[in-house]
Amino acid sequence: MNTFRTLHRSILLLFAVVVIAIVTLVHFSVNKIVAEQSRAQQQSLSPAISLIVNQLLKPLHVSEALGRSTELVALMDSEELDVPEIQSALARLEDEFGMKFFIASEKARMQYNSDGTNIPLIKGKVSWYFKYKKLPADRVADIGKWEDTHFYIDIKIYNKDNEFLGFFGIAKSLKSFISIFDTYKQQYGYDFLFVDEQGDIMLSSESSLMAEYSDFTNLSELPWFASLPVDVKDQRALNNRLVTINQQEYLIAEVKLNQFNWTVYLLSPLDKRQADISQAFVVSVVTLLVVVFSLFLMIYHLLYYFRKDMQPEMVVRKSQRLPDRPGIEMQYKELLEAYSSISVVIAGIDNFAVINDTYGRNTGDEVLDKVAGNLLASIRTKDIIGRWSSEEFIILLPETGPHEAMDIAESLRVGLATMDTSDLQSQIQITGSFGVSFSASSKSLNELTANAEDALYQARRDGSNRVCKQLIS
Repeated sequence: MNTFRTLHRSILLLFAVVVIAIVTLVHFSVNKIVAEQSRAQQQSLSPAISLIVNQLLKPLHVSEALGRSTELVALMDSEELDVPEIQSALARLEDEFGMKFFIASEKARMQYNSDGTNIPLIKGKVSWYFKYKKLPADRVADIGKWEDTHFYIDIKIYNKDNEFLGFFGIAKSLKSFISIFDTYKQQYGYDFLFVDEQGDIMLSSESSLMAEYSDFTNLSELPWFASLPVDVKDQRALNNRLVTINQQEYLIAEVKLNQFNWTVYLLSPLDKRQADISQAFVVSVVTLLVVVFSLFLMIYHLLYYFRKDMQPEMVVRKSQRLPDRPGIEMQYKELLEAYSSISVVIAGIDNFAVINDTYGRNTGDEVLDKVAGNLLASIRTKDIIGRWSSEEFIILLPETGPHEAMDIAESLRVGLATMDTSDLQSQIQITGSFGVSFSASSKSLNELTANAEDALYQARRDGSNRVCKQLIS
């Protein structure tokens, strides 16, 4: 009877495990698909945002910052313009920033370029100066210089009496944009369209759509745009819309570039994203089927050995179950693919060598286990913790800025300092020091941890039981 009862319970347990595994399979697969869709969307947008910042917003901020300098205003506001000094200053800026600069003087009605050339600003011959001078906007982005087409950022300059002195700006050859866009297209597979308020395409990853000899391609001239419903074309509301280009489906993401009154359309090929999502789904299904099969094997062995006394479960300390350095490095590479920024925290137990020497290795292991358990219970579900050295732990905080990482580390520090140690020998007081580092780019783990370890050593030099950070310069 006892044998039958044990067998009956084991079969019920097997049935419950199978049901739970199937439910988990469905739930995990759905979550994986949603996560993969979000990851694919983020992977397509992140490089685009990086390109916009580096190629458009950075030159804009550089020109605005330089345009406010008293030296530049003084050069443009002097009664007699010192042309050699102006051209020398522009040449220095070109050498320093690697971009073309110019000054268009209202007093001299001349445009001075960093390459040493001068252009008279004559009505009827130079239209941009007089057109943009009348505009209320203090900054304008435009395409010009048609013999070698350039992208320009023009900043209006005023003196302290608010008198208009002319324009200061930056020029970049469209050839450089074509090269950069082509690199991005080959790497990520999507196209860019930078469109102004009138629908004219100012910049594009498709070189044939670039402006040439003042002839702009309008968005309405593109076949895929012309095929859209009238209300969509009128409002130019294309975000998350599917379009067909050359018999291939693309998903459009829309980003407003308010600094120039432009809209950026990012066209991502759908077949690549579907392949990534399908691959992730297959991997999830196979993984969970392996888990289910393993559970069947486990139950089988339980049924086979149910008459035998079970051996006591070997106790494995929490600190020994944490991933080591190779495991952390592998998980860090996975986080780099899923998130755009990562903070790293190195946590060290204060005076751990003294605890080992005073109370013995067994007590030291108990302290490690207690600290590991406290840290594990305190971090977020998406965070990863591992062993870094004999007395140090490493915590990876994905999608977490340096200020938030400092707050998390401070919370962990307080948690260790206030932890109940009554079960330890002589009620040892445990504290920890923490070093924080951060990266918003694909830095190596060694580079991040080097800065975090430096910050940890600084915390210990400052008296321990504190948090310090050191960011990558």
